[in-house]
Amino acid sequence: MRGLDVIALILVVIGAINWGLIGFFDFNLVSSLFGSMTTFSRVIYSLVGIAGLYAISFFGRNNEREAR
Repeated sequence: MRGLDVIALILVVIGAINWGLIGFFDFNLVSSLFGSMTTFSRVIYSLVGIAGLYAISFFGRNNEREAR
């Protein structure tokens, strides 16, 4: 895996854990660590969102490898 792929995957996992905590326990980890919608928490949410969009490309790359 390339470095950017690893970073994106880590951010996607962080986002998934945060959503799981919200769904199961009504606990927002990002807000509790960095404050509710502070500039830094908005940056975290934005990076997780961008990483999620980037991670969509993982599906296409796996299909290309299988076709070879």
